Amino acid sequence: MFYLTKTPGILKALYRSCTWHLSPAKQAVYLTFDDGPHPQATPFVLEQLKKYNAKGTFFCIGKNVKEYPQIYQQLLEEGHTVGNHTHQHLNGWKTGTDTYIQNILEARQYIDSPLFRPPYGRITPFQIKALKNKIPQAQVIMWDVLSGDFDTAINGEACVQNVVFKTKPGSIVVFHDSTKAWDRLSYALPRVLEFCKKQQWGMEAIPLGK
Repeated sequence: MFYLTKTPGILKALYRSCTWHLSPAKQAVYLTFDDGPHPQATPFVLEQLKKYNAKGTFFCIGKNVKEYPQIYQQLLEEGHTVGNHTHQHLNGWKTGTDTYIQNILEARQYIDSPLFRPPYGRITPFQIKALKNKIPQAQVIMWDVLSGDFDTAINGEACVQNVVFKTKPGSIVVFHDSTKAWDRLSYALPRVLEFCKKQQWGMEAIPLGK
């Protein structure tokens, strides 16, 4: 499986309207979690974040919010921010624009947020334009560091190293609260949180209306 753990500048330049990182001035990093809510992984993530007085941003799949509304509500009650990740985890490169936007709007019935992250990071410029026509306040949030926890070919320690060596203040880091990522997430997240604490970085949620 090929992927880049650090987003290259050329990709950021091609998709300038998307948010790839936030200002380093706050000396904070932004841990994000995709594909939940999940009955095992999401409560674990919440527990770990609470231990470090950290906040995160959860990009939720609409059908999962529908299935686990109590966990979704817990995210909000504990002060984390949430974002839309489509209703059924659609790949924008393989989905027509009208179908893609309708799927986002379906998820929006359950997820009240201007933040949107495309599954796999795959979205076309036409889809971004259509999204902002439908939801003018929409913010497409990407990332600059991938933990790689979705990759079953690596172990949790490799995920820790991916984050530790690539993250800096302002970084948006991706983890996954999912079944597939569980083995690596459960190992890596506590160690990444400890690393960030030692660096004296804040661990904050991506603000709504940044």
